Amino acid sequence: MIDLKKLSHPPDDGSVAFSDQYKKSIQNRGGDPAVVDQILELNSKRKKLNFSIDDSKFKLKSANQKIVTLKKAGKDASPLLTELKAQSREIKSLEAELAQVEQELNTQVHSTPNMLSEDTPFGESEDDNVLYKTVGERPQPKFKVKEHWELGEERGLIDFARAGEVTGSRFAFLKGDLARLERALIQFFLDFHTKDNKYTEILAPYIVNSKSLFGTGQLPKFSEDLFKLENTDYFLIPTAEVPLTNYYSDTILKGADLPVCLTGFTPCFRSEAGSYGKDTKGLIRQHQFHKVELVKFCHPDDSEAEHEKLLSDAEGLLQALELSYEVRTLCSKDISFSAAKCYDINVWLPGQNQFREISSCSNFLDFQARRANIRFKDESMKKPQFVHTLNGSGLAVGRTLIAIMENYQNADGSIRIPSALKKYMNNKDII
Repeated sequence: MIDLKKLSHPPDDGSVAFSDQYKKSIQNRGGDPAVVDQILELNSKRKKLNFSIDDSKFKLKSANQKIVTLKKAGKDASPLLTELKAQSREIKSLEAELAQVEQELNTQVHSTPNMLSEDTPFGESEDDNVLYKTVGERPQPKFKVKEHWELGEERGLIDFARAGEVTGSRFAFLKGDLARLERALIQFFLDFHTKDNKYTEILAPYIVNSKSLFGTGQLPKFSEDLFKLENTDYFLIPTAEVPLTNYYSDTILKGADLPVCLTGFTPCFRSEAGSYGKDTKGLIRQHQFHKVELVKFCHPDDSEAEHEKLLSDAEGLLQALELSYEVRTLCSKDISFSAAKCYDINVWLPGQNQFREISSCSNFLDFQARRANIRFKDESMKKPQFVHTLNGSGLAVGRTLIAIMENYQNADGSIRIPSALKKYMNNKDII
């Protein structure tokens, strides 16, 4: 959520107004910059109505006092009583108008995206995302590699058909050693982040309310992507980002405790609205999948450095698993609603002969903190300030499983176990 005070005030130093910078940001995202003028107009109208209401209430109070004085003196107060009723009617009318203006203002502000960082590149689509780096060597097998779903079905390790009967499309049963390998990945990810990167592990609820989804930016704009529980204010989580970030909603953290770093494993549930026809085969785009999430709360001065550290934390897992990957900086029309800057980590999938996203590492600045009211204060501050929030996948478990299946496959369809996972697989070498 954008700071309305900052948006409404012209700069004192002659620099470009924040409102003009915000218009440019929205335009770069592919939106209509006119929304900024609409917000400013509504905000100005809100201020004027508040002033008129306060002025009318002052006049009402004065009239009341005069009536009391006249009645004590035994004088006729009927003219003032008529004025009092008119003043009361005016206040009710102004308050009704104010409620309407505030509703319109909130709708506009809550549905308007975050300000892009200066170094977020302009681009029209994912094809314009900028390559940041490439790490690791791609395997060069001497046999024809298979996609993960072929390997899984041929060896009886994945069953899409039975999942279709039990639930529907875009669900799967994992069986035997493949199910164990997914569980091993979850344990490895959590151990890596809690032991090596000093994150605090949180086991979070898998259901949240609308207030929490508003805090992280999924609501009100992206309700169609969510699974809502009928006749309740509850939703299945699309990512652990929602409960982990909102753990500190309406909280003032101690400045000395920053950064606060949390990690948690959860299943994630997404309707995949608008993606029908894409990735219909295999485990790439499921309605239910597993993910280990990384969330940070930091001082505004440190968020750029913490963003790079967050990226490094997620990359460390792929390096430990000896998987080739690339990192790209998302462009203005591919970045998410709440993010100011985002890196995508894309892992190499030889079966598909392409890189596919396995983690998005985002810096939200104070956008989410304003929505969820997450602040910090230290001894040098007169009043609390909003923290900066960051999050990233560390990693998407199912897509990591896919990467292992395709990169570690043998000619006979068996799959080697990466060295980092063997202790979680009872020292097994191959499945």
